[in-house]
Amino acid sequence: MTYQDVPVLAERTRRASGKALGRLLVVDDDPEVRDMLSRLLASEGYDVDEAESGTQTLAALDKLRPDLVILDVMLSAEDGFEVLATIRRSSIVPVILLTGRGREADRVLGLKLGADDYVVKPFSGAELAARVGTVLRRSGQRSAPPESTLAFEGLEIDTAARELRVEGAVVETTAKEFDLLAFLASSPRRVFTREQLLAQVWDSSSQWQDNGTVTEHIRRIRRKIEVNPEAPRWIRTVRGIGYRFEP
Repeated sequence: MTYQDVPVLAERTRRASGKALGRLLVVDDDPEVRDMLSRLLASEGYDVDEAESGTQTLAALDKLRPDLVILDVMLSAEDGFEVLATIRRSSIVPVILLTGRGREADRVLGLKLGADDYVVKPFSGAELAARVGTVLRRSGQRSAPPESTLAFEGLEIDTAARELRVEGAVVETTAKEFDLLAFLASSPRRVFTREQLLAQVWDSSSQWQDNGTVTEHIRRIRRKIEVNPEAPRWIRTVRGIGYRFEP
């Protein structure tokens, strides 16, 4: 059986009229939680589909092509982190993790596995809707700047196609990794603090999101673009301040 053959929960909630802002997949094994999240997000103007397991999630990615996945970490039969890792083997769809685990180690693990954002329970409906909107905007649902290609020796960042090429070879990134790299590269040699990067790339602040989010994304980007991530050529650390892109 392929993932395409696996039954997926039908779309439960859809905006009554007008064009939807995007298609979301809510993954939670609690039907009451799924229903609550679906109603909330549909009221914000999204089309919402549901899944209750990792298998259904992968099937939904094949069948429904959602723009973003909202994944609960505490699935009863599975570990949400393992589901995320499986998603990342074949897809770069943006993923927001929902969890009651607020420890830094858990947040860092989620980011290492490729999550685009991490929302700790309890959270308000307004906060979740804002996070969804931010991740969707950053993942490509916005117009590209006039200068659509940032070209350096051996490194090209095509912001219109949202494509990264290293020595001519396309390198896959998550939406947030691409946004962070493009932001830094668009202002060569300018030093940005982690707080500035949270504000500019995540539309957030250190009150809502840990500075370690930036550090972890920088580490992941270096692994993809640097010959030696331990001695980076492109993204330099300015000790005690933050980071700069070196053209």
